Amino acid sequence: MCIRDGVNIATESRMAARNPLLDDPFFRRFFNIPDQPRERKSQSVGSGVVVDARRGYILTNHHVIDGADKITVTLRDRRKLDAKVIGSDRESDVAVIQIPSNNLTALTLADSDALRVGDFVVAIGNPFGLGQTVTSGIISALGRSGLGIQGYEDFIQTDASINPGNSGGALVNLRGELVGINTAIIAPGGGNVGIGFAIPANMAARTMNHIVEHGSVRRGQLGVSVQDLTPELARAFKLPTDQGAVIAQVSPRSAAARAGLKEGDVVLNINGRPVRDGGALRNAIGLLEVGEAIRLDILREGVPQTIEAKVGEYVSAKIDGQALNSRLSGATFEDISPNSPLAGQAKGVVVANVESGSAAARAGLRKNDLILAVNRQAIASIAEMQQLAADSEGLLLNLLRGREELLLVLR
Repeated sequence: MCIRDGVNIATESRMAARNPLLDDPFFRRFFNIPDQPRERKSQSVGSGVVVDARRGYILTNHHVIDGADKITVTLRDRRKLDAKVIGSDRESDVAVIQIPSNNLTALTLADSDALRVGDFVVAIGNPFGLGQTVTSGIISALGRSGLGIQGYEDFIQTDASINPGNSGGALVNLRGELVGINTAIIAPGGGNVGIGFAIPANMAARTMNHIVEHGSVRRGQLGVSVQDLTPELARAFKLPTDQGAVIAQVSPRSAAARAGLKEGDVVLNINGRPVRDGGALRNAIGLLEVGEAIRLDILREGVPQTIEAKVGEYVSAKIDGQALNSRLSGATFEDISPNSPLAGQAKGVVVANVESGSAAARAGLRKNDLILAVNRQAIASIAEMQQLAADSEGLLLNLLRGREELLLVLR
């Protein structure tokens, strides 16, 4: 029975905790109190699913185990086992952990591409830390993206009840096969309202294979910016379909350029699998092995063609904020990845990370902000940002946060 293969996950992390009164240097000097942060423990719960009984591998979400100093897995028979992290991937929100492989059973992974809207599914997890819980529902939608939850989005949407603590748990079909990893909910009031999201089993399995083999995900890239083939574009191109991804830009000397892809090409299939939109193409390329040969079925000016290419490796261009301007210290910036949902949709520089308490954090920068302009001049790359920010006594940043455009002044 598939419920035996679901597990409860408890994590424990240690972090410095400060008394707000002791943050005042005058208060500390007056009472002769040294500035020594205290440590506190933080605990959280989640779920997972055994997918390899022989090796003791468990699939879960990256956000369930991220930053954990200790991970404890509770099995259906109430055994508690310490787990170690094999690897995790923030972009897809997939993690692989391992426990001793004694008397384990594992779920079989289904082909999630075979799912259809209306299929019955069952969600297994540990909501609110209550223990193994089973809920049922249907597939409400497929291929959900653009939610801003993670970098690679191709979610299964379900109305099976999913709540905090279900993250990392199994979504199974009526044959007891794993079709998805429960990941997120839309919950205006903090609880389930019938809109839950799961990572498709095929994406989770591909990510797991990368992690097990390499310890991390080595993302491939074609070197193109893409956009969705909308009905308007399909009519403008006089195409018989509005399912596909339009090549908006081809990077020089990229895998795409070597293969002969051109701007305006419409990608319909990759390795025989239909490409629904730009996000589907980004997901497919990002989870391929570097150097893997692929076949793309395209339309070029309405004429069908097949192009073969080899996937290149994505190397992120990153820079520390201190190297740009002292007012940006504590932040890390990177160019928009060709595989990012922003590629072809926006130009700018992404805030990859912001350290708590840093100059950048105090100025109001947040992770995932998109810097559009520096001192009223639009930018499209780190190189352009570096040129404008260097030696500037003050910075005026135009940025995009979610769907909101903001101005940030750094003095």
